[in-house]
Formats: sequence, structure tokens, C-alpha cells
Amino acid sequence: MAEEEEKGKADAVHPTFPRSRVKKIMKLDKDINKVNSEALFLVSCSTELFLEFLAEKSARVAIEKKRKTVKLEHLRIAVKRHQPTSDFLLDSLPLPSRPDGDLPADRARARLVHKPVPNGTQRIDDFFHKAS
Repeated sequence: MAEEEEKGKADAVHPTFPRSRVKKIMKLDKDINKVNSEALFLVSCSTELFLEFLAEKSARVAIEKKRKTVKLEHLRIAVKRHQPTSDFLLDSLPLPSRPDGDLPADRARARLVHKPVPNGTQRIDDFFHKAS
């Protein structure tokens, strides 16, 4: 009987997130005044499981794309593939930023042409165009 109790204590779940930090985050909601210890435990455990789930799915996407590093685009794809997660999380994820080098040449040129130049100056593009 004593061995079963010791085994039960060894199998006990201990969340890895700091309790005080989780409690502070929960109290950011104006509707929450007090946090029950059981609720704190459940939120900590469920958050940990959810993050493990996201990490595993994102890692699978990265492996599919033959990448060693999980990036935001992999996380976005993993979230899109899982409908319940996509319903609430996709809008909260930042949009992937496009590096300046990724802009198509015509679009970049069009952006520059429409930009007004200060008085008394001219575009350098005009200097390199042949005068007709």
C-alpha cells in the first residue's frame, strides 16, 4: 500500500511554468479578482500541453519543408491545419514580414515613382535615363 502512494507521488504532474507568473497573467483579465489554486494548476497544465502541441505541429511542418529551425511561417501553417486552433489563434499571430529584397522589381520601382521628391531635387533615375 505504501509503495502505491509513493508511486502516485512520483507520477504527480507539476507544471513547469511559475505559478506566480501564471497568476499575474490570469489577473490581467478585469473580470478575475481571485484565482483558485486548482484553477491555477489547470490553466498552467493546459497551457503547457497546448504549447507542446503547437511546438510538435510546427516542428513537423519545418521537417516537411526540410528546415532545421522552426520559424513563424511554420507555426502559421501548423495553426491553419488545425481548425480549432486556427479559429482563435490565427488572427493573433503576426503576419510574416517580407524582406525588402523579396519585392518584385516592378512593384518596387512603382513605389519609388509615385513618391514625391522634395523641391529643388530630382530623382537619380532621371539622371541615368537617356534624353530623347
